[in-house]
Amino acid sequence: MRDASDFLNVLAAADNLNLQELVDYLQKYLIRNKPELIEQNFGLTQKIISQSNNLLELQEFCINLMAQSPEKIFKSFDFILLSEKSLISLIKMDDLQMKEIEVWEHVLKWGLAQNPTLIPDSSIWSDDDFNKMKNTLQHILPSIRFFSLSSKEFLKKVRPYKKLLNNQLYEDIVNSHMDPDSEPADNISLPRNIKIERIIDSKIVNLDIVSIISKWIDKTVIINNSKYDHLRELYLPYEFKLLLRGSRDGFTPKKFHELCDGNVNNVTFIKVKGTEEILGGYNPLEWTSSGSWSKTRDSFIFSFKNRNISDAILSIVTNENYALDNSAICGPQFGRDLIINSNGYANFSVICCKKNFYEKSIRDTEDDFSIEDYEVFQMIKRK
Repeated sequence: MRDASDFLNVLAAADNLNLQELVDYLQKYLIRNKPELIEQNFGLTQKIISQSNNLLELQEFCINLMAQSPEKIFKSFDFILLSEKSLISLIKMDDLQMKEIEVWEHVLKWGLAQNPTLIPDSSIWSDDDFNKMKNTLQHILPSIRFFSLSSKEFLKKVRPYKKLLNNQLYEDIVNSHMDPDSEPADNISLPRNIKIERIIDSKIVNLDIVSIISKWIDKTVIINNSKYDHLRELYLPYEFKLLLRGSRDGFTPKKFHELCDGNVNNVTFIKVKGTEEILGGYNPLEWTSSGSWSKTRDSFIFSFKNRNISDAILSIVTNENYALDNSAICGPQFGRDLIINSNGYANFSVICCKKNFYEKSIRDTEDDFSIEDYEVFQMIKRK
């Protein structure tokens, strides 16, 4: 047979002719030997199943595929052939392993396929064109998790289609990105449960903190400490390569410079002893033992009082000439604001936070504190 559609059409023909023995054989053969044909042509497979009462094994396989690997269906060659009911079932799944912006783009693609007279460029759509698409997607749009999108995604990918959304929903989404005092409604769906591996091996921070740090680095956040932060998708464009862990490698400036010098784009996390407080800083450059200052506009320091992003403090550098201290007797020292100094001793002995060269203090006190553990990671862009 020339392609998968031929195979599936033979199955449909055998079913129409009530050749049950052949139907059973073809179903089993497809499921056991050619499951990729079903995955790649899921729309046609579903269409054939919907017209028959005899393809029970194939129907069960498709139901399991929707439950276990729904993202494969979105990537099938004929995704646009899915019924509205099947599409809604898919995008309602909490475990759908796709970014929400990808779900939105696939829904638009499906909608365009149902309206072949519409051109893809919405900038030249008439009001009638928008109404056609809105009617097509009216039962699907409520299942899109628009509040999971980043500001940039919403601006570039959703705003051109604002006429598809009801006015109140659109205004609520805009407010969630622009107004720090805006309160989320109780019925907003949480982000999907995306399975993420090999991002970071940390004993100090979780993925929520990693996500907000990554947003700060890439400047994707319009407002910090938004009440909608827990509704946004995790932003994880980097893999965090562990360079040093104090509890493993020691708390000496010698070991810090030995393991961390020369690695650009790194972040430090510090666990304050006896508390749940986490401090740290981002260095886009490399640490050295030169004894000089490194100049940058892009470094920042931060704190999380209870490992919770809702009480995060971000403090950006204000005097770029004194952003990073490369003293051989110091650890990862940011200005004179996050101080980790050995003061001539083998181990770090002076550890405190003060406001000097960064925007604001990240602690309520300038008193010295002890480190329970600290980690330094190099951030590498994920492929």
